[in-house]
Amino acid sequence: MSKESTIHLFRRLEQLNGIGAALSRERDIDRLLENILEAAKTITGADGGTLYSVTEDQSALKFEILRTDSLGIRLGGTTGKPIDLPLLPLRTADGAPNDSLVAAHSAIHDRTVNIADAYSAAGFDFSGTRAFDQRTGYRSQSFLTVPMKNHDRELIGVLQLINARDPDTGEVITFSQADQSLAESLASQAAIALTNRLLITQLERLFESFVNLINLAIDEKSPYTGGHCQRVPALTMMLAEAVDATREGPLAGFSMTDRDRYELKMAGLLHDCGKITTPVHVVDKATKLQTIYDRIGLVDTRFEVLKRDAELAALRRQLALRPVVDARAEGQELQALQHEIHALEEDREFLRRSNTGTEAMRPEDQQRVRDIAAMRHWRNPQGVQTSFLSAEEVENLTIRAGTLNQSERDTINYHIVATIKMLETLPWPRHLKNVPEYAGGHHERMDGKGYPRGLTRDQMSLQARMMGIADIFEALTAADRPYKSGMTLSQALAIMCRMRDNGHIDPDLFEVFVREGVYLRYGQAFLDAGQVDGVDIEALGFQGASRP
Repeated sequence: MSKESTIHLFRRLEQLNGIGAALSRERDIDRLLENILEAAKTITGADGGTLYSVTEDQSALKFEILRTDSLGIRLGGTTGKPIDLPLLPLRTADGAPNDSLVAAHSAIHDRTVNIADAYSAAGFDFSGTRAFDQRTGYRSQSFLTVPMKNHDRELIGVLQLINARDPDTGEVITFSQADQSLAESLASQAAIALTNRLLITQLERLFESFVNLINLAIDEKSPYTGGHCQRVPALTMMLAEAVDATREGPLAGFSMTDRDRYELKMAGLLHDCGKITTPVHVVDKATKLQTIYDRIGLVDTRFEVLKRDAELAALRRQLALRPVVDARAEGQELQALQHEIHALEEDREFLRRSNTGTEAMRPEDQQRVRDIAAMRHWRNPQGVQTSFLSAEEVENLTIRAGTLNQSERDTINYHIVATIKMLETLPWPRHLKNVPEYAGGHHERMDGKGYPRGLTRDQMSLQARMMGIADIFEALTAADRPYKSGMTLSQALAIMCRMRDNGHIDPDLFEVFVREGVYLRYGQAFLDAGQVDGVDIEALGFQGASRP
């Protein structure tokens, strides 16, 4: 071997090493497949080539990437141009090896096939190649077909190169033994890189499926939280992309890689995984007296008992007057009964309204509930005269806002503690190590008054603060809650402006949320048309804000 040939071979080996390192770093499957084929073409001087993958059932080869430089053909992969060609079956209809197709033969017998000229090669069917040449004016000549197998010797694909060219003259030549050795070495490295990438992709899909399984379990427990588990991550990513695109202001330095995006997406999907521990009757509590059922029906029954008792007492008193035939006294008794029935109906209607929890309860209304409990008594099924309302019923009916009492709020709030505990027990890989912090911070406040850890703005990542805004906005606008209807965009933004001013949410992130129209894009994608109303963002204090 001449000195020039030796130097040329060393350069190609160095090139092969560099290609192997580059392949191991590529994360995108389509780009990885393209890089494998392009690298093989480059290192062997081939004009074209095809990369096949094996189908999941190992029955056929599928066209993945197709390239012919001299014809300008680029199909498959990241080009977005599909390869409209049928699968290549590895076996015939009777189960025999499909040895007539060179790619299938190479795959079945695990051997490299080096053909000097397809038109004169015996034993293989190149009719499809000849038809292609007739259509395009191309001349397919030399072929180098190499099987790709992983470390377990399982077939994962086939690499086929076409028309080696002399580097000096450009003339089509036969693939040399050195070309074949380099292509086989590259195919081996590529198979390992592709297998590793496919394994990582499968593990990521398995992980995502597991995450979705948790959300499905929460959804099955309560239809009022399943949508939340999907909408919050979507809104979080909308806000994150808007911040990533910001080129001025305090957030101009924020940027995300694909790994950063994946990490934040996973955190969003897992941000409420602790709700799987929350009792259904608390999550779905639509009225103040609801547990497994709405106990206002029991209160109604007691009112009916009081009305019956009042009627019976009045009738007894009227009967006692019969011997003296005092019509005036009987009329007074009837009037008193009607007055008592009216008072009972008013109290019953008041308690029913109080039970809904749709409006903040005034102190005087809370006191009226306590007065009813103290002043009214009824005879229970055991015949015992007792207070009309139990202490637990009074506690629930006097809830100032919403339908949850303090112990139930503590139960709901515990879901974030459970979320953090669950996530911090997992052995996160390095590129997902921030998931617990991102997911566990969405109930914290900028002023340190949030929960569960009382973190301040400076103690939280931007991603956790983004998730906090997304969680609040989704909750305000959600139309699938049992205790409220979804707010319009303008109503929700007005409330969030107050939250910004009182130290609840991050002001810089909220400005991007409004200025860049994140709220509107979310509304158009996820809310009912009636909720997507006009928003005067200048009236909210955003002077000169851009309009989406």
